Amino acid sequence: MEQKLYDTVTDCPVIAAIKDDAGLERCLDSDIQIVFVLYGDIVSILEIVDRIKKKGKLAMVHADLISGLAGKEIAIDFLKRNTQADGIISTKLSFIKRAKELGMATVFRFFVIDSMAFDNIQKQYEAACPDFVEILPGIMPKIIAKVAKMVSAPVIAGGLIAEKADIYAAIEAGAISISSTNQNTWFI
Repeated sequence: MEQKLYDTVTDCPVIAAIKDDAGLERCLDSDIQIVFVLYGDIVSILEIVDRIKKKGKLAMVHADLISGLAGKEIAIDFLKRNTQADGIISTKLSFIKRAKELGMATVFRFFVIDSMAFDNIQKQYEAACPDFVEILPGIMPKIIAKVAKMVSAPVIAGGLIAEKADIYAAIEAGAISISSTNQNTWFI
């Protein structure tokens, strides 16, 4: 799965991050190939993922943001057994580890809000060995460049990316792709 995700990201470096049904509808009608699902609950997530998969797109579920899922590894088992999700996104080390054990693709998301958060990335990365690392906010080219050199996994830049220049700056800094809820970026 990781290779398929990597190849798809390389071919289409803009990832649609959806936070509601309106975003879901719009991304289903786009050429976007990868969808980060940032909303839903234990009932609706099955249908959300199913609709994405029926359009031939890859679905990555942000496990931390699905209402009704416990903050325990069993939440990942639920997603694996009950949805067709290709993988998960999470800020939780235990979720990333469990998803890897289950053969799911993983995106370890880091909010780089200060030097302590930045310094924590390498330790967390080494403990988890995720398939991808996502850095937020994604409008910090210097930080993206440092993280891209620090980890061997491909880096995704996410958060606050709103313009074509933001996309190019992130890619030039070393990100393999960007994720954004800003629907204008999906069609650049």
